[in-house]
Amino acid sequence: MSAPFVFLPGWCVGRTPVAATVTALGGQIIDLPGYGSEPLIADFDAAVDAIAGRLQPGTALGGWSLGAQMALAVAARHPDKVGKLLLVAGTASFVQRDGWPHAMPPAMLAEFTAGIAADVEAMLPRFVGGFNRGDARAKTVTAELLELADPRPSGEVLASGLRWLRDVDLRADAVRVACPTLLIHGAADPLMPLGAAEALAALIPGAQLAAFAECAHAPFLSRADDFVTRARSFLHE
Repeated sequence: MSAPFVFLPGWCVGRTPVAATVTALGGQIIDLPGYGSEPLIADFDAAVDAIAGRLQPGTALGGWSLGAQMALAVAARHPDKVGKLLLVAGTASFVQRDGWPHAMPPAMLAEFTAGIAADVEAMLPRFVGGFNRGDARAKTVTAELLELADPRPSGEVLASGLRWLRDVDLRADAVRVACPTLLIHGAADPLMPLGAAEALAALIPGAQLAAFAECAHAPFLSRADDFVTRARSFLHE
């Protein structure tokens, strides 16, 4: 892997849960807009362009969950910047749409968004515990994620990310991805069902899909060694 490897974290929990994995792969993290010292960019398309502007040509780009959606959009819209694409718990659409059943019902996301606005500290453990259901190490991974989670960003930042999850549909972008792509997905992921990963892999030309059995939404924690081995092999191919 001669090109740099850059990774985009997921919604709410920030960079620390993925930091050890990214370090093991010799990469660096770019925080999502509004996290850490990054300014909030409320518009998804503008945020994608801003991230692309920070990448060297040919970068190996990865992302987890919402970060995977952003990485997918960067690869499709700025093909010169992305030489390889690693999507972890990725999907083209977080909510169900016509022709895309492998997702959360919009009403469920609306209910969750209202709960976050009312009391984020009460909702976060339920959210993290929920997306680890079905994982062979669910309790351990949930505890680890909650312990590693960065300080919560502002309510405005959280709301912006939830609007993206509600509104963004990347099916048209997926078919435009021209670089080698690997999807790593938990076969038991209740938040981004395996069917979403299978459908996304079918849209991206030549994409590979590695599904980890008895693993939910955070395969880099629940199957850490297997994750690093598979990702490293792909990045160095």
